[in-house]
Amino acid sequence: MPSLTSDATQMIEARDVRKAFGHVQVLRGVSLSVHRGEVVAVIGPSGSGKSTFLRCLNHLETIDSGHIAIEGETLATTDAQGRCAYVSDAEVRRIGAKTGMVFQHFNLFPHLTVLENLIEAPMVVQGLARDAAIARAEALLDKVGLAQKRDNYPSRLSGGQKQRVAIARALCMEPDIMLFDEPTSALDPELTGEVLRTMRELAEERMTMLVVTHEMGFAREVANTVAFMDQGELIAARPAGEFFADPGHERARAFLQHML
Repeated sequence: MPSLTSDATQMIEARDVRKAFGHVQVLRGVSLSVHRGEVVAVIGPSGSGKSTFLRCLNHLETIDSGHIAIEGETLATTDAQGRCAYVSDAEVRRIGAKTGMVFQHFNLFPHLTVLENLIEAPMVVQGLARDAAIARAEALLDKVGLAQKRDNYPSRLSGGQKQRVAIARALCMEPDIMLFDEPTSALDPELTGEVLRTMRELAEERMTMLVVTHEMGFAREVANTVAFMDQGELIAARPAGEFFADPGHERARAFLQHML
């Protein structure tokens, strides 16, 4: 397990986050903090609320109650009467720009080349000049080992290559935090390794990362902290080495026995 090299700066603060879809309580008071440079792996059975929690952090889903702050700036909070309120739409967009997200199914634009996929948002959202956007994109494609694919369309890429392009696209917006939602679960096993290598390199560069994953090896070797969720609750959050030695909770222990 890597040493915990994060500093004291709180990058994500979630307190008592609750979310329901209809009558189904998906998040039941989840609280988690992530510090600068920290890699947190969120694990647990399917349907435990992991992906919903991630989507709430960057406003892809709205919470029913609780408190979310990104780099010390409040995104949503709940008053004493239980009323949850978000900051203005402009502030939501500004705070949300601090996070980049990589999804399970890549979400690349099929009609754009790899390079065009990367430069679209920096030009449209950030107003970056095309030449500067291309230079940034080319550097990131080189970083993920795909410089030679810049003019290819997504249909010509393997699943692992598509996911690495998706990572580069998220990094192209220069976020302070990267959120990964099961980034390897849609990949064939032989393609998983190349994506995990890219994520390991980001961790070595001390990118703050919150990763929902079923890859126990990645969680054990790369994460500083492992957070275990089940049935909408965050059951345990412990340093990775301690968690895998003794998760400290029977539900987490049963999950590990099934996964390892």
